[in-house]
Amino acid sequence: MSAEAVGRHMPSVITLDDLTAMMAEDEHHRYEISPEGVLSVMPPAGYLHAIIATRLTGWLLAAGIPADRIAQTVGLRIPGEAGAVGGRIPDLVVWSKAQTDGVWLSVADVLLVVEIISPGSEATDTVAKPIEYAGAGIPQYWTVGQDPAQTVTMYRHEGDRYQPRASMPLAWVLNTAPAEYDLC
Repeated sequence: MSAEAVGRHMPSVITLDDLTAMMAEDEHHRYEISPEGVLSVMPPAGYLHAIIATRLTGWLLAAGIPADRIAQTVGLRIPGEAGAVGGRIPDLVVWSKAQTDGVWLSVADVLLVVEIISPGSEATDTVAKPIEYAGAGIPQYWTVGQDPAQTVTMYRHEGDRYQPRASMPLAWVLNTAPAEYDLC
């Protein structure tokens, strides 16, 4: 089913169950929703995007972080105001402990969320998501650009928002230890 066909049958209030059903019907797009109800429809990630996520995952695994604490493109329940709940699918998530299986997981044990910036996702990944992830209390948020250096910008949660901590090429990050970033 195309995104256009899904859109014709859109409920007035979209739930995480609706998003799950939409993704099951449309394998060519990812669906996310902000806690305020703003729907985002994204195409699948490109090759470079996938390679960046794989390199970061390999780096974490090589440092001894158990595989059951690292996941790519898993859904997170993002709490909002007045009990609202959104659903985001970060490119990479690191938890402090293993999670139980599910489609939309809690952010309670999340240590780090990584978003790889793709053409068309800059505003969502650099404006909307940091606000939502900070509001959910996620300690660290990283973005990775698809520029030649694959620039990693690291943010740490302070107060009610993220503060930038460092910006460096992905190759530099991969030559350090995840423990330097409080990920072990």
